[in-house]
Amino acid sequence: MDAYLEEELYDHLTYCIQNPNGSDFGAKKKRAEQIGSELYADGGLDAMENMFYSIEFRVKEEIGKDAKPYRAWW
Repeated sequence: MDAYLEEELYDHLTYCIQNPNGSDFGAKKKRAEQIGSELYADGGLDAMENMFYSIEFRVKEEIGKDAKPYRAWW
């Protein structure tokens, strides 16, 4: 489950970072918030931290952007 959620969260965050004025920005942000809630319910704060660091490094390496401003979403 975590791998699926990580990939989905990564997709939503990279889309929002690259398309801040996209028509479905709000829906993608809302889903990122839902994923955060699911992670917290399943594994607590540790699960959220671990996934964020993994995603943070992927975003930096793959698209050259900073994911930290989006951390508060979830």
